[in-house]
Amino acid sequence: MIYLKTKEDIEKLHLANKIVMDLHANILPQYVKPGVTTKELDRIAEEYIRSCGATPAFKGLYGFPATLCTAVNEEVVHGIPNQRIKLRDGDIIGIDVGANLDGYFGDGAKTYAVGRVDAQAQKLIDVTRESLYRAIEVAKIGNTIGDIGHAVQSYVESFGFSVVRDYCGHGIGKNLHEDPQIPNYGKPGSAEKIVEGMVLAIEPMVNEGTLKVKVLKDKWTVVTLDSKRSAHFEHSIAIVDGKARILGLE
Repeated sequence: MIYLKTKEDIEKLHLANKIVMDLHANILPQYVKPGVTTKELDRIAEEYIRSCGATPAFKGLYGFPATLCTAVNEEVVHGIPNQRIKLRDGDIIGIDVGANLDGYFGDGAKTYAVGRVDAQAQKLIDVTRESLYRAIEVAKIGNTIGDIGHAVQSYVESFGFSVVRDYCGHGIGKNLHEDPQIPNYGKPGSAEKIVEGMVLAIEPMVNEGTLKVKVLKDKWTVVTLDSKRSAHFEHSIAIVDGKARILGLE
């Protein structure tokens, strides 16, 4: 069931997403550098979220043990931060984070370049980010969820990259994960119609090689089957006055 949000709901969701956006824009970039561990990034993120009066949305959800989902290089999503692995120059890392503020959820992801990355890694990051904004452009009344997926897929595949099909975006509100599911592929005009009051977390996951993935023995970390790199970006948006408003932006 799709829960449509009131203007009051959307303002509360905006505040929760602002914590996520600020974390990605102003906090984490200071620390994502060679030598840092993903566990340290997790600690920094949790402290910041709690300092804002919110709680980490992922920690404990479905049994997940951390504040951040960290995905280094061939990891796609849901990597568990740990103390053993330090980021190296040339790595890329996708960081997905959520915040619960007064019962409303924020959710957002960004892929960071660690130090100096090669041209192909930077292209993967840039294409994935741009595919998100192309998806947001078509998230408006008169279009459908299928139009969102098609916008991602057609752009990504034009560069020879692939979109992950086993994981997708989702509705968001008083629950972190709500209907509808938002695949990053699809046919124009298919699936649910976009209507006023929808709040959606759109999150392209894009692989350098095959779209096929597998889950590691920790039962969380998703990696590419061919061990090539993956990138991930996500914004939560609300359909307001017929078009998408990126939540968390002023």
